[in-house]
Amino acid sequence: MPELPEVETTCRGLRPQLLQQRITAVKIHNASLRWPIPQTLKRQLPGQTIHNITRRAKYLLISVDSGQLILHLGMSGSLRVLPLSAPRHRHEHFEIVLQNQQCLRLRDPRRFGAVLWGGPDALQHPLLASLGPEPLSPAFHAAYMYQVSRQRQRAIRDLLLYSRIVSGIGNIYANEALFRAGIRPQTAAGKISMKRYTVLIEAVRHILQQAIEAGGTTLRDFTQSDGNPGYFQQQLRVYGRDGQACPQCQRPIRKQKLHGRTAYYCSNCQR
Repeated sequence: MPELPEVETTCRGLRPQLLQQRITAVKIHNASLRWPIPQTLKRQLPGQTIHNITRRAKYLLISVDSGQLILHLGMSGSLRVLPLSAPRHRHEHFEIVLQNQQCLRLRDPRRFGAVLWGGPDALQHPLLASLGPEPLSPAFHAAYMYQVSRQRQRAIRDLLLYSRIVSGIGNIYANEALFRAGIRPQTAAGKISMKRYTVLIEAVRHILQQAIEAGGTTLRDFTQSDGNPGYFQQQLRVYGRDGQACPQCQRPIRKQKLHGRTAYYCSNCQR
Protein backbone atom coordinates (compact mmCIF):
# COMPACT_ATOMS: atom_id res chain seq x y z
CA MET A 1 0.00 0.00 0.00
CA PRO A 2 1.43 3.42 -0.86
CA GLU A 3 2.43 5.11 2.40
CA LEU A 4 3.50 8.66 3.20
CA PRO A 5 6.86 8.60 1.31
CA GLU A 6 5.23 7.11 -1.79
CA VAL A 7 2.44 9.70 -1.74
CA GLU A 8 4.92 12.52 -1.13
CA THR A 9 7.06 11.25 -4.01
CA THR A 10 3.99 11.20 -6.25
CA CYS A 11 3.05 14.71 -5.13
CA ARG A 12 6.50 16.10 -5.93
CA GLY A 13 6.59 14.30 -9.26
CA LEU A 14 3.22 15.63 -10.39
CA ARG A 15 3.73 19.30 -9.51
CA PRO A 16 6.03 20.33 -12.39
CA GLN A 17 3.82 18.49 -14.90
CA LEU A 18 0.43 19.78 -13.74
CA LEU A 19 0.79 23.25 -12.23
CA GLN A 20 -0.96 26.03 -14.16
CA GLN A 21 -2.45 23.54 -16.61
CA ARG A 22 -6.10 24.07 -17.56
CA ILE A 23 -8.43 21.09 -17.37
CA THR A 24 -10.36 20.49 -20.59
CA ALA A 25 -12.23 17.30 -19.71
CA VAL A 26 -12.76 14.67 -17.02
CA LYS A 27 -13.35 11.03 -17.90
CA ILE A 28 -14.74 8.51 -15.42
CA HIS A 29 -14.23 5.03 -16.84
CA ASN A 30 -15.24 3.19 -13.66
CA ALA A 31 -16.79 5.12 -10.78
CA SER A 32 -16.82 2.13 -8.42
CA LEU A 33 -13.83 2.81 -6.21
CA ARG A 34 -13.87 2.71 -2.40
CA TRP A 35 -16.45 5.48 -2.63
CA PRO A 36 -18.20 6.28 -5.94
CA ILE A 37 -16.44 8.96 -7.98
CA PRO A 38 -18.84 11.93 -8.19
CA GLN A 39 -20.22 12.21 -11.72
CA THR A 40 -20.52 15.97 -11.13
CA LEU A 41 -16.75 16.27 -11.62
CA LYS A 42 -17.23 15.84 -15.38
CA ARG A 43 -18.97 19.22 -15.61
CA GLN A 44 -17.39 20.86 -12.56
CA LEU A 45 -13.67 20.63 -13.35
CA PRO A 46 -13.35 21.45 -17.08
CA GLY A 47 -12.23 25.05 -17.60
CA GLN A 48 -10.50 25.23 -14.21
CA THR A 49 -6.75 25.62 -13.71
CA ILE A 50 -4.57 23.48 -11.42
CA HIS A 51 -2.86 25.82 -8.95
CA ASN A 52 -1.24 23.47 -6.46
CA ILE A 53 -0.74 19.83 -5.48
CA THR A 54 -0.22 19.06 -1.80
CA ARG A 55 -0.37 16.10 0.54
CA ARG A 56 -2.18 15.47 3.84
CA ALA A 57 -1.24 12.12 5.37
CA LYS A 58 -1.78 9.62 2.51
CA TYR A 59 -4.16 11.89 0.60
CA LEU A 60 -3.27 14.05 -2.41
CA LEU A 61 -5.03 17.42 -2.78
CA ILE A 62 -5.27 18.99 -6.24
CA SER A 63 -6.22 22.67 -5.91
CA VAL A 64 -8.22 24.26 -8.73
CA ASP A 65 -10.13 27.54 -9.04
CA SER A 66 -13.19 26.52 -7.00
CA GLY A 67 -11.75 24.07 -4.50
CA GLN A 68 -9.73 20.91 -4.01
CA LEU A 69 -9.92 17.41 -5.40
CA ILE A 70 -9.04 14.65 -2.91
CA LEU A 71 -7.29 11.54 -4.20
CA HIS A 72 -6.24 8.42 -2.31
CA LEU A 73 -4.17 5.67 -3.91
CA GLY A 74 -5.71 2.87 -1.84
CA MET A 75 -3.90 -0.47 -1.80
CA SER A 76 -2.45 -0.50 -5.30
CA GLY A 77 -3.13 2.83 -6.95
CA SER A 78 -0.78 5.07 -8.91
CA LEU A 79 -1.01 8.33 -10.84
CA ARG A 80 0.70 8.91 -14.17
CA VAL A 81 0.89 11.88 -16.52
CA LEU A 82 0.70 10.53 -20.07
CA PRO A 83 0.10 11.77 -23.62
CA LEU A 84 -3.62 11.86 -24.31
CA SER A 85 -2.98 9.47 -27.21
CA ALA A 86 -1.52 6.77 -24.91
CA PRO A 87 -3.67 3.61 -24.86
CA ARG A 88 -5.79 3.34 -21.74
CA HIS A 89 -5.23 0.26 -19.60
CA ARG A 90 -8.21 -1.57 -18.13
CA HIS A 91 -7.43 -0.50 -14.55
CA GLU A 92 -7.18 3.21 -15.34
CA HIS A 93 -10.50 4.32 -13.91
CA PHE A 94 -10.24 8.12 -13.77
CA GLU A 95 -8.68 10.64 -16.12
CA ILE A 96 -8.12 14.40 -16.14
CA VAL A 97 -7.45 15.79 -19.63
CA LEU A 98 -5.22 18.88 -19.84
CA GLN A 99 -4.91 21.69 -22.36
CA ASN A 100 -1.41 20.55 -23.39
CA GLN A 101 -2.76 17.22 -24.70
CA GLN A 102 -1.49 15.37 -21.65
CA CYS A 103 -3.68 13.57 -19.14
CA LEU A 104 -3.50 12.49 -15.51
CA ARG A 105 -4.68 8.91 -15.08
CA LEU A 106 -5.46 7.01 -11.89
CA ARG A 107 -4.63 3.33 -12.17
CA ASP A 108 -6.08 1.21 -9.35
CA PRO A 109 -6.37 -2.56 -9.98
CA ARG A 110 -7.90 -3.31 -6.58
CA ARG A 111 -10.18 -0.24 -6.58
CA PHE A 112 -9.58 0.72 -2.93
CA GLY A 113 -8.57 4.25 -3.95
CA ALA A 114 -10.73 7.36 -3.93
CA VAL A 115 -11.48 10.45 -5.99
CA LEU A 116 -13.65 12.93 -4.07
CA TRP A 117 -14.49 16.61 -4.17
CA GLY A 118 -13.20 18.38 -1.06
CA GLY A 119 -14.72 21.81 -1.64
CA PRO A 120 -12.95 25.11 -0.90
CA ASP A 121 -11.23 23.66 2.20
CA ALA A 122 -10.54 19.96 1.80
CA LEU A 123 -8.88 19.81 5.22
CA GLN A 124 -12.36 20.09 6.74
CA HIS A 125 -13.59 17.05 4.80
CA PRO A 126 -14.63 14.23 7.19
CA LEU A 127 -11.79 12.02 5.93
CA LEU A 128 -9.15 14.64 6.80
CA ALA A 129 -10.54 16.72 9.64
CA SER A 130 -9.79 14.15 12.36
CA LEU A 131 -6.24 13.30 11.28
CA GLY A 132 -3.40 13.71 13.74
CA PRO A 133 -0.27 15.80 13.09
CA GLU A 134 2.06 15.10 10.20
CA PRO A 135 5.09 13.05 11.36
CA LEU A 136 7.48 15.48 9.65
CA SER A 137 5.85 18.57 11.19
CA PRO A 138 6.88 20.42 14.37
CA ALA A 139 3.58 19.35 15.97
CA PHE A 140 4.85 15.76 16.15
CA HIS A 141 7.32 15.79 19.03
CA ALA A 142 8.31 13.74 22.06
CA ALA A 143 6.20 15.68 24.59
CA TYR A 144 3.11 15.22 22.41
CA MET A 145 3.64 11.46 22.03
CA TYR A 146 4.43 11.06 25.71
CA GLN A 147 1.22 12.87 26.67
CA VAL A 148 -1.14 11.03 24.29
CA SER A 149 0.33 7.64 25.18
CA ARG A 150 -0.15 7.80 28.94
CA GLN A 151 -2.32 4.99 30.34
CA ARG A 152 -2.40 3.31 26.93
CA GLN A 153 -1.71 -0.42 26.77
CA ARG A 154 -1.81 -0.37 22.97
CA ALA A 155 1.44 -1.52 21.34
CA ILE A 156 3.62 1.37 20.20
CA ARG A 157 3.63 0.01 16.62
CA ASP A 158 -0.16 0.23 16.60
CA LEU A 159 -0.16 3.73 18.07
CA LEU A 160 2.13 4.89 15.26
CA LEU A 161 -0.41 3.52 12.77
CA TYR A 162 -3.39 5.24 14.43
CA SER A 163 -4.13 8.18 12.14
CA ARG A 164 -5.84 10.23 14.85
CA ILE A 165 -2.55 10.27 16.78
CA VAL A 166 -0.12 10.72 13.87
CA SER A 167 -1.07 10.63 10.21
CA GLY A 168 0.44 8.64 7.40
CA ILE A 169 3.37 6.66 8.81
CA GLY A 170 2.25 3.18 7.72
CA ASN A 171 3.42 -0.27 8.78
CA ILE A 172 6.66 -0.40 6.78
CA TYR A 173 8.06 2.79 8.23
CA ALA A 174 6.74 2.20 11.75
CA ASN A 175 8.70 -1.07 11.87
CA GLU A 176 11.84 0.53 10.46
CA ALA A 177 11.67 3.50 12.84
CA LEU A 178 11.17 1.27 15.89
CA PHE A 179 14.21 -0.77 14.89
CA ARG A 180 16.30 2.38 14.53
CA ALA A 181 15.06 3.58 17.95
CA GLY A 182 15.74 0.19 19.60
CA ILE A 183 12.11 -0.22 20.74
CA ARG A 184 10.16 -3.44 20.31
CA PRO A 185 6.92 -2.99 18.37
CA GLN A 186 4.94 -4.89 21.04
CA THR A 187 5.94 -2.48 23.85
CA ALA A 188 2.96 -0.77 25.47
CA ALA A 189 2.97 2.86 24.35
CA GLY A 190 2.19 4.05 27.88
CA LYS A 191 5.36 2.46 29.27
CA ILE A 192 7.76 4.34 27.00
CA SER A 193 9.66 7.19 28.63
CA MET A 194 10.02 10.74 27.35
CA LYS A 195 13.67 10.04 26.61
CA ARG A 196 12.83 7.05 24.43
CA TYR A 197 10.08 9.01 22.66
CA THR A 198 12.68 11.63 21.78
CA VAL A 199 14.77 8.92 20.12
CA LEU A 200 11.70 7.46 18.39
CA ILE A 201 10.58 10.80 16.96
CA GLU A 202 14.05 11.33 15.47
CA ALA A 203 13.97 7.81 14.05
CA VAL A 204 10.55 8.30 12.43
CA ARG A 205 11.68 11.52 10.77
CA HIS A 206 14.97 10.02 9.62
CA ILE A 207 13.32 6.94 8.08
CA LEU A 208 10.61 8.94 6.31
CA GLN A 209 13.05 11.49 4.91
CA GLN A 210 15.37 8.73 3.77
CA ALA A 211 12.49 6.95 2.03
CA ILE A 212 11.30 10.14 0.32
CA GLU A 213 14.82 10.80 -0.96
CA ALA A 214 14.94 7.23 -2.31
CA GLY A 215 11.59 7.67 -4.05
CA GLY A 216 9.50 5.52 -1.74
CA THR A 217 9.36 1.74 -1.38
CA THR A 218 8.44 -0.69 -4.14
CA LEU A 219 6.25 -3.36 -2.59
CA ARG A 220 3.92 -4.94 -5.16
CA ASP A 221 2.54 -2.11 -7.29
CA PHE A 222 4.03 1.24 -6.32
CA THR A 223 5.77 3.31 -8.98
CA GLN A 224 6.55 7.00 -9.06
CA SER A 225 4.62 9.40 -11.25
CA ASP A 226 7.29 9.00 -13.97
CA GLY A 227 6.90 5.23 -13.93
CA ASN A 228 10.17 4.52 -12.12
CA PRO A 229 10.11 2.38 -8.97
CA GLY A 230 11.04 3.60 -5.51
CA TYR A 231 14.30 2.27 -4.13
CA PHE A 232 13.92 2.41 -0.34
CA GLN A 233 13.11 -1.31 -0.34
CA GLN A 234 16.83 -1.89 -0.81
CA GLN A 235 17.44 -0.13 2.52
CA LEU A 236 14.87 -1.98 4.65
CA ARG A 237 16.53 -3.40 7.75
CA VAL A 238 13.74 -5.44 9.37
CA TYR A 239 10.48 -5.18 7.40
CA GLY A 240 9.83 -8.36 5.42
CA ARG A 241 13.15 -9.87 6.55
CA ASP A 242 11.95 -12.48 9.06
CA GLY A 243 14.51 -15.23 9.52
CA GLN A 244 17.30 -13.15 7.98
CA ALA A 245 20.24 -11.83 9.96
CA CYS A 246 19.81 -8.58 11.86
CA PRO A 247 22.09 -5.98 10.24
CA GLN A 248 23.42 -5.02 13.69
CA CYS A 249 23.83 -8.23 15.69
CA GLN A 250 23.32 -10.98 13.06
CA ARG A 251 20.58 -12.72 15.06
CA PRO A 252 17.44 -13.73 13.11
CA ILE A 253 14.77 -11.09 12.56
CA ARG A 254 11.46 -12.15 14.07
CA LYS A 255 7.89 -11.38 13.08
CA GLN A 256 4.65 -11.27 15.05
CA LYS A 257 1.05 -10.47 14.18
CA LEU A 258 -0.26 -7.42 16.02
CA HIS A 259 -3.94 -6.72 15.43
CA GLY A 260 -3.87 -8.30 11.99
CA ARG A 261 -0.68 -6.66 10.72
CA THR A 262 2.80 -8.13 10.88
CA ALA A 263 5.50 -6.51 13.02
CA TYR A 264 9.19 -7.22 12.38
CA TYR A 265 11.90 -6.79 15.00
CA CYS A 266 15.19 -7.98 16.47
CA SER A 267 14.73 -9.45 19.94
CA ASN A 268 18.32 -8.55 20.82
CA CYS A 269 18.60 -4.97 19.52
CA GLN A 270 15.09 -3.84 20.44
CA ARG A 271 13.90 -3.68 24.04
